[in-house]
Amino acid sequence: MIAIADGGSTKVDWRIMFDNEEFMAFSSKGYNPFFWKFEAVAKDLTATIPEGLDPNLLKEVHFYGSGCSDESRCKIIKDAFQIIFPNATIVVEHDLLASARSTCGANAGIACILGTGSNSCEYDGTDITDNVTNLGFMLGDEGSGGDLGKRIIRSYFYREMPADLCTKLEAVYPMDKSAVFDKIYVDKSPNVYLAKFSKFCSHNNSHPFIQQLAKSAFNEFITRHVLKYSGHQTYPIHFIGSVAFHFKSILEEVILEHNLKMGIVIKKPIDNLVRYHIGQEIVQ
Repeated sequence: MIAIADGGSTKVDWRIMFDNEEFMAFSSKGYNPFFWKFEAVAKDLTATIPEGLDPNLLKEVHFYGSGCSDESRCKIIKDAFQIIFPNATIVVEHDLLASARSTCGANAGIACILGTGSNSCEYDGTDITDNVTNLGFMLGDEGSGGDLGKRIIRSYFYREMPADLCTKLEAVYPMDKSAVFDKIYVDKSPNVYLAKFSKFCSHNNSHPFIQQLAKSAFNEFITRHVLKYSGHQTYPIHFIGSVAFHFKSILEEVILEHNLKMGIVIKKPIDNLVRYHIGQEIVQ
């Protein structure tokens, strides 16, 4: 019995694969080790495991996670999981590898993440060969849900947002300056809070102001990341993540304007990751 899990900063999708090829699916919170401590991960996941699943029976756990970018960060997750799944071999990988395996499969390409955060890599069909540095939600994450959230908040407080959108925004989110500042500068997961505003964008994606805001964010992501890869003119550009999925048409428009080749867009990589791990071809 093996577990395959793909985690952003907001949520982790889990698939437990049994010997008869049946599987169990469940979700947990997103365990980004930049924001989660070892003890908190272990406590939260222990409380999340579904009834009827004996964690002692798991032999392998393959976790792809946002923020699992170096050995020390991966160790936070690995050590927490080892307590919960004592008999399993724990493999912790960056979510970039999940994006590459779930979109490119065995082919070369450029895989991008546009979810709560953003990232990208060049992939040769086996390994990640290049990665433009991701500076995180404070300095980077261009084109992500967090980026859209920052753009929404700035446009609101700088009086750049049209009045009709201001009214809609105030009906959904408390836009008191103190409340917003507490969420960003005091709470432990400001990136997740900022990304919540991307839902407002998706619900109003027909508004010209939102379309221009999203297009500007995607242009910045393509320019600062995708165009830096040596194969950007020949490889397909694939995307995973909720932002890419909900703004696919605007993303395609930006890709075409840069004379690039649009690849596939999937909301979540988990199903293709399962296919990868059991030796099946991914769904394009």
